[in-house]
Parts: sequence; structure tokens; C-alpha cells
Amino acid sequence: MPKGVKLKDMDKRLAKRHKRQVARARANVKTSEPDLRTPEQIEADREASRSAMGARGDQPKVAASSRPMRHNPAIATGSAAKTAV
Repeated sequence: MPKGVKLKDMDKRLAKRHKRQVARARANVKTSEPDLRTPEQIEADREASRSAMGARGDQPKVAASSRPMRHNPAIATGSAAKTAV
């Protein structure tokens, strides 16, 4: 602590700083907007979402763009094949 600063002054300064931080945080709070859809629209959206899921339920029905890396060990490791010396 600097020589000329007393503990009481330090507490005041920190209190003012905290007050400013709280005021800024409150000013920046974003409130969520209410869902304005009707219950029928919500249910239709749920059904559409369910039909987009795969048979297992955890993966969407989307064609894979590439095979998983584990099926091709030469590509997966990123190293060239070893040659006999």
C-alpha cells in the first residue's frame, strides 16, 4: 500500500469501483425475449425436429461428408508408411 493512502480511503476507493462495475453489469444485462409461438407451432417444430433425427436418436439424418479417420490408419496418423531397409 502506498505511504499516503489510509485503509479507510482504500476501502472507499474499492467500494466506488465495485459500485461502478455493478452498475455497468446491470446496464449490459440482456433479457431473453418471450416465445411468441402458439402451442400448435411449438408442437409442429418439435415434430419437425424429431423427424430430422436418425434411428439412434442422437445423430441427425445427414450424409457423412467423409469417412472417419480411424478406418484409414495411414491418413489417421499423418505419417508415411514405413519401408523395409
